[in-house]
Amino acid sequence: MQRMPSKKTTNTTYSILLLLALLSTLFSFSVQASIDEGRATLLAVYQEALSNDAQLLAARHHYESLKEKVPQARAGLLPTLNSSVRSAAVTQEASSTSRSRTDSVFQANLIQPVLRTDRWFQLDAAQATVTKDQFELLAKEQLLILSVAQAYFETLRALDRVAATKAEETALQRQQLQAQGRLANGAANLTDVLEAKAAHDNATANRKLAERKVGDAFGHLSRLTNRAYSSIEGIRHQLPIVAPKPGEADAWVDQAVQQNLSLQASELAVVAAEHSLLQRKAGFAPTVDAVISYRKGNSEAMGGLNQRGDISQRSIALELNIPLYSGGMVRSQVREATEQLTRSQYEKEDRLRETVLTTRNLHRSVNSDVEQVVARRQSIHSSQASVQANKVGWQMGSRNFSDVLNAQRQLYTVVREYNNARYDFIINTLKLKQAAGLLSPADLKSLSAYLSSNYDFERDFLPPEGLRTNLPLIDKDAS
Repeated sequence: MQRMPSKKTTNTTYSILLLLALLSTLFSFSVQASIDEGRATLLAVYQEALSNDAQLLAARHHYESLKEKVPQARAGLLPTLNSSVRSAAVTQEASSTSRSRTDSVFQANLIQPVLRTDRWFQLDAAQATVTKDQFELLAKEQLLILSVAQAYFETLRALDRVAATKAEETALQRQQLQAQGRLANGAANLTDVLEAKAAHDNATANRKLAERKVGDAFGHLSRLTNRAYSSIEGIRHQLPIVAPKPGEADAWVDQAVQQNLSLQASELAVVAAEHSLLQRKAGFAPTVDAVISYRKGNSEAMGGLNQRGDISQRSIALELNIPLYSGGMVRSQVREATEQLTRSQYEKEDRLRETVLTTRNLHRSVNSDVEQVVARRQSIHSSQASVQANKVGWQMGSRNFSDVLNAQRQLYTVVREYNNARYDFIINTLKLKQAAGLLSPADLKSLSAYLSSNYDFERDFLPPEGLRTNLPLIDKDAS
């Protein structure tokens, strides 16, 4: 009853091997962690997470334990050999006599299942279950890539936010000092000074809040790696901000339906449930075993009343067992397996719908992020020009001091929104690849090419002047 693997099973195995190869490519990279001597890199953090993430380590050991289901199920189809020795002191008493003897019997049995339909289906179910668990483990390993990237770039987002907030605080402090100077010279009024102080105080509060969030962000990195970090490399503004390719959402959805790891695991859960149902139904089927027995012992113990000395006995038999009634156990198990199959089918359908919806939404989000980065870069240039114009207008009397403060605040709001759009683009792109089953350590390596140990957050939170003024800002043909 050996079954040939189906085409779907072959493709599933190929997908597993391909992803394992992708996951293993990271270990061929030449990575300098430099955690103790300098800034930590993205790849170094990922390597630490691979070795120290508690959830992933638990999932790996869970999978290793589940792999034993296959040899356990296969054992039911293999021969079993058992032996026993019986030794008994026997006393026979008659009306006038008493006789004692020692009976000893050695017995060995070899049992080979010949027709055990339920055990074949049990083996099929175990193999499908283990393959499902393997996909779930691969999905967790892929999720770790995304978790590391999210934690890393959320930390960079927090650091850039602190830098922008500090710059805003410094600029508003400078405006406050200028207002105080003009008040002393009679060129401004007290209202200007109070407005400047209120704006500066608000910026100071925002800066303290942003600094607390930096500590929280580093804490997430430490949770993944069990290691404390104080500094990480920043990502340069030259990172290509490109729309996902192919550009059609349907192409990404088709890819996700075929390769999403969680979806494939749910499909295999249905296969395992189908085999489990067949196993339970096979409980009504007859079974046949081949039995080879050998017994040796003294004649009395072996039942040889007319013989003396030791007797040996050999036998070869086929044993047919036909189930008739088991108290309703088999029927109950069939009903239970039927409900479990129905549940797994609905769970697969729900996972399919979720995968399709998530992929479409992420594709839309990445395209929106691209547009946001373009617009925010241009808005920074416009806001900087607005600040300068309002300062000149205030000095000449055509603008009031509130206009200057509003322009100043608007500039740093736009800067923070630009950096938010930049990090949203990175994270959503990785999420889209995860949904499509394409995410691998190679994506982290590609991002690492744009990380810089010389990134100065208090200087580089703003994009370089050329990126803000030279349009077009995006290379649509970049890969």
